[in-house]
Amino acid sequence: MASVHPNARPPAHGLVHRNVRLTSRYVVISNDLARHPRLTVPAIGLAVVIQSLPAGTPVGIKALALRTNGLSEMRIAAALRELEAAGFLARRRERLPDGRFVQYTVSYNRPGADPDAVRETPAPRTRREPPAQKPPNPVQEPPASGGEPPNPAEEPPDPAPERPAPAPAPLPEAHHPAAALLAGLRAHEPRLLLSERDVRRLAPGVTAWLERGAHPDAVSRTLRADLPPDLANPYGLLAHRLEVLLPPPLPAPPPVRAVPAPRLVCDGCERPFPASVTTPGRCLDCRAEEAATLALDPHVA
Repeated sequence: MASVHPNARPPAHGLVHRNVRLTSRYVVISNDLARHPRLTVPAIGLAVVIQSLPAGTPVGIKALALRTNGLSEMRIAAALRELEAAGFLARRRERLPDGRFVQYTVSYNRPGADPDAVRETPAPRTRREPPAQKPPNPVQEPPASGGEPPNPAEEPPDPAPERPAPAPAPLPEAHHPAAALLAGLRAHEPRLLLSERDVRRLAPGVTAWLERGAHPDAVSRTLRADLPPDLANPYGLLAHRLEVLLPPPLPAPPPVRAVPAPRLVCDGCERPFPASVTTPGRCLDCRAEEAATLALDPHVA
């Protein structure tokens, strides 16, 4: 009969962690990514690989295929689209001073994060308790020793009320048509509901399309076309499309050639006059010939 140890630990059920403290060669992954309800396992794994790579590492489809054994380029492309739609990835294009364009990929450790790096995770919001009311000041009794009563001016003043946040600067008038187009997307597609802040950030990109001759209806259709079924970050998707699908500028119209003014011709021989002659008539040769003919005619008085 086996002996029973009453102080022995019961067998563990479910998951048991056996972790050690990591001091190098590690990456911090948020639960927003690890437990995302709509991302597939290949997309989550690919995001972990991308976040673990140092800055400047190529993360194109072919480069990622070499790092992930077993994932095809088609599956990697689908996973990248999932991460873009969920806000964990964005592909941007920047123009260099020499006029060339370079494309780079931004990896976010939290969906919908600002373009600037987030240095720490913000603490969860807690309900702010109302400040405790100060009890009424008791009536100051004069000191028994006959000294002066305390000066009320020496009491600490009440804290100043908090100032409201300053209102954002007005949107430039040149971006008003673009802002109206972005705000109207939700009328065609409810999933493209944008906040006022997102509209202000996306308006310059739409203005660039309009300045290149794109019709507003064509811009709206392009931004609404083929939306992913699990769209979670409409801002990230629209920002990517505005950068990647930006149409080229319209070609310059051909120069208009000046049509030379028609020249006058001689009424006699019909030879053209020089461009400086603006009065119709006969040329010098025709006038000389006419004068000689009149001089030989005996009937001329």
